[in-house]
Amino acid sequence: MAYQMQVLIENFGYLLIGAVETLKITSIAVLMGLFIGTFVGMGRLAKSRVLSYPSSVYVEFLRGTPLLVQIFLIYYGLPSLGLNLKAFPAAVIALGINSGAYVAEIVRAGIQSVAKGQYEAARSLGMTHSQAMRYVILPQAFRNILPALGNEFIALLKDSSLVSVIGITELMKSGQIVISRTFASFSIYGGVALIYFGMTFTLSRIVRYAEKRMAIS
Repeated sequence: MAYQMQVLIENFGYLLIGAVETLKITSIAVLMGLFIGTFVGMGRLAKSRVLSYPSSVYVEFLRGTPLLVQIFLIYYGLPSLGLNLKAFPAAVIALGINSGAYVAEIVRAGIQSVAKGQYEAARSLGMTHSQAMRYVILPQAFRNILPALGNEFIALLKDSSLVSVIGITELMKSGQIVISRTFASFSIYGGVALIYFGMTFTLSRIVRYAEKRMAIS
């Protein structure tokens, strides 16, 4: 047991470097997922089938296939079509488009949770559809869906461990590298779990604080 703890202490800094890489990948993927999800979510509610049908296909396909398969499809599959991506952008894109499908459903539900009278009132004041969505509907919807978005981003942070399979030295891969040298599986995986917990717990506190601030406002 003493050896296990010694190995963890000696390599904890290396694990933290992997954690920083995890946060970088997740942060960019979160922004991508939020951007994609907002437009796809509105697209699912559009009356035009030109917008609603592709949006529905996107959501159903991404939610209906494993994230690991999507990572392999982007990193190993796209080169066969002549598009070669390095591991980092491939990981970000895979996580981003996967998150976008879930965010789209959250956004759709958030928009539907806003009373229809809000939209009608905005239109009666002379706003266009896009102005009503931007200034009236989406701000209220965002406040309603903030907890769900927080849960999605926490899930994405944990799911980012899957990108270790394409060689990115994030937190999970860093732990595997240390274990391959030291064979201290229990302490290193325990350290990895504690770091993940620290990141997700901190993110959940930030989301809760944001909820309280928005409730006050």
